[in-house]
Amino acid sequence: MKKLIFATNNQHKLEEVSHLIKDNYKILSLKDINCFEEIPETSDTIKGNASQKSHYIFDKFGIDCFADDTGLEIEALDGKPGVYSARYAGEEHNFEKNMNKVLAEMNGITNRKARFKTVISLILNGEERFFEGIINGVILTEKRGQEGFGYDPVFQPNGYDLTFAEMPLEEKNKISHRAIAVRNLVNYLNKLSE
Repeated sequence: MKKLIFATNNQHKLEEVSHLIKDNYKILSLKDINCFEEIPETSDTIKGNASQKSHYIFDKFGIDCFADDTGLEIEALDGKPGVYSARYAGEEHNFEKNMNKVLAEMNGITNRKARFKTVISLILNGEERFFEGIINGVILTEKRGQEGFGYDPVFQPNGYDLTFAEMPLEEKNKISHRAIAVRNLVNYLNKLSE
């Protein structure tokens, strides 16, 4: 079984992705390779951050790896919080404060259109490839649900009555932006294994 490092310390992301990538690869976290430093995310694009993170791990450890970056892009806020989604309300990455800031900025705005976008940068045998996933939806006026993480309690995907935070993980995993990007990644990896 081949090993692939997922450049994250986020246990939620690790579980989501490990659930989707099946037999051919063993997914390891940064903790598994004793990488505890803060990986830089200084790009002004989601794609750039994903690439920066995977290059950091590949250059330092020489191991095939992938990294993702995700942003919530709200139409009425000109695509914000976007690349700054995790630290929208401050550097401490507090999603409660981030959500509250978004809800405050969206107060009274009727255009609630938003989308989650994930970009994965995969470095395999020294070559980089990108995989993208997007899901469209709306920002609610209040939080609903206990599952998930990040902005899940205020994001309701188009065609559903539930927020991501109200969905069981299995259901969210079928439709989420990360699931779409990971499926594209998995399809690519599976083709290589044929």
